[in-house]
Amino acid sequence: MGRSQQIRTASGRSQRRGGSSSGAFGPEGDDTGCPVLHVDMDAFFASVEIRRRPELAGRPVVVGGTGPRGVVSSASYEAREYGVRSAMPTSRARRLCPHAIYIHPDHDAYREASTAIMAIFRDVTPLVEPLSVDEAFLDVAGAVRLFGRPAAIAAALRRRVRTEQGLTCSVGVAATKYVAKLASTRAKPDGLSVVPAAATLEFLHPLPVEALWGVGERTAETLRRLGLTTVGDVAAAPAGMLRHAVGVAAAAHLAALAAGDDPRRVTPERVEKSIGAETTFDVDVADPEVIRRTLLALAGTVAGRLRAAGQAGRTVALKVRLADFTTMTRSRTLHTGTDVARELFDTAWALFRTLAPTSPIRLVGVRAESLGAVDGLSRQLALGDREVGWREAERAADAVAVRFGPNTVRPASLVPTVSQERIIDPLSDPLPPS
Repeated sequence: MGRSQQIRTASGRSQRRGGSSSGAFGPEGDDTGCPVLHVDMDAFFASVEIRRRPELAGRPVVVGGTGPRGVVSSASYEAREYGVRSAMPTSRARRLCPHAIYIHPDHDAYREASTAIMAIFRDVTPLVEPLSVDEAFLDVAGAVRLFGRPAAIAAALRRRVRTEQGLTCSVGVAATKYVAKLASTRAKPDGLSVVPAAATLEFLHPLPVEALWGVGERTAETLRRLGLTTVGDVAAAPAGMLRHAVGVAAAAHLAALAAGDDPRRVTPERVEKSIGAETTFDVDVADPEVIRRTLLALAGTVAGRLRAAGQAGRTVALKVRLADFTTMTRSRTLHTGTDVARELFDTAWALFRTLAPTSPIRLVGVRAESLGAVDGLSRQLALGDREVGWREAERAADAVAVRFGPNTVRPASLVPTVSQERIIDPLSDPLPPS
């Protein structure tokens, strides 16, 4: 997205910056006809951890699985200077940056921060479309009379997020969702980029073909073999050439994007089709008791997420991946939806026992599908059921967790026997040689 440049912070420490503070697509660009904002939090998980431990500021911080099969979820910009990236195996990150602080993810903390940030966005406009916990599209066309031009709204949002949450974000302002998302990438970290509607093609056409939504490594290589290396090349390519290279539907899609066309609107409501959780073991597991406890913990995670979303699932799905990467799934549909961990676990455990894998297991997962609003959940008590049972107990545990923190109340079999520290700091607890 243009050559990045080194800048100096107030502390004298250098960091990467996309150059949004100056040039044709900086924060002062003409935002006429640019109602779409894409807000992307900077190194979100790592930033939340640094907010919790300010002494980590300025140091390389990596959030992700800390075991031998862990994967990086987020890396601070100090860690990125050493080549650490999201989705990279943690073992490789450690080789690249052995002196970094490695932290196991705390998803409850990230969801809490995300909820507060999305609330700030909704103070400005109800048209907020979250893409994940750390990014969202906003349509601010209806907010201009109250809060000023789109670029001014973007700047105000950035100030509020910094002041109220102690976090930074990058914002792209453009006429369409696709261009706004590219603009926020250009602005990173902690920047604002405006792409004037009249300059959309000027912004798009120099970009590499990988910038086109839907173009991965294989498609990019196909296009490059035809001499199409930039978005502008794709825009100028004969329609027949594109259709022959990538097919009719993909050709039409790429041609539209390369021409700056993106009719998608900001859609506030996004219906989740399923809610799940899974874990990859550090070492392949053959002990059924370890699997049972893991499924119990995963069922609790899924149930908590269901209750937080006001959803219940009628279908429970089990995922098992063996040591040879063979993946098996099984599912069972219940008579009525549930958001109860005990019911999810009982079903998942029954599915596992039916599956009866004979090889060591690398990964297990639990997922609730066929979701519906919990308000519409009607339950018929079976003979011998208590009127007050697992659901009420788990909701009471939710209330305790809100006040005293997650995992305050949990099944006895999941209480650890040895205290484990979330944070691995090489200055006080050196990592074993890799």
